[in-house]
Amino acid sequence: MTLVPRVYFVIGPAGSGKTGVARLIAELSGAAYIDKDTACTRLTEALLELAGTDPSERDLNPYYQSVVMDLEYATILDLAADNLRVGRPVVLDAPFGRYFSRPDHLADVTYRHDWPADVELVVVQVQVDSDTARERVHARGCARDRSKLADWDTFWKAAEANECRWNDGRRLVFDNRAAGITADEVARALAGLTT
Repeated sequence: MTLVPRVYFVIGPAGSGKTGVARLIAELSGAAYIDKDTACTRLTEALLELAGTDPSERDLNPYYQSVVMDLEYATILDLAADNLRVGRPVVLDAPFGRYFSRPDHLADVTYRHDWPADVELVVVQVQVDSDTARERVHARGCARDRSKLADWDTFWKAAEANECRWNDGRRLVFDNRAAGITADEVARALAGLTT
């Protein structure tokens, strides 16, 4: 029996716990796990340095925003295509916030990256409160988060206002406040996708 290829888009603001949820989904489903930061950070930092900008700054870096970010997403979407073509489901761990306002974004991705026509799209939204997110972002200690933490209220208001308007895909929502998500919760949600 051939399974329908599936892609999980795990989305949420910085500090929401996307990575933990994405890894649980990958472990429980046998999907390939693709993290934008792991796939792209070294090349991104080199590009930003070559452009004469701070290699750790993303949010306030016009070169990153206008040139590099789209290349990062194209890279992970092509990696997803490679896995889908060999029958492997995929978990994408990336914010995707820039693309939330485009209702047809997932249909465009499927077409532009030549994904299988029968691919099933699952949008996994990871929600969190501001205080928990700020604590997590501070604890991870990444240089790329400095501008977020320097003006957290502005960052958080923008994140809350950035509603995902994609009109394709099934939806899963996880409330990942301080207590976090358990493997049992994720397993139940995944089981619900097969019904």
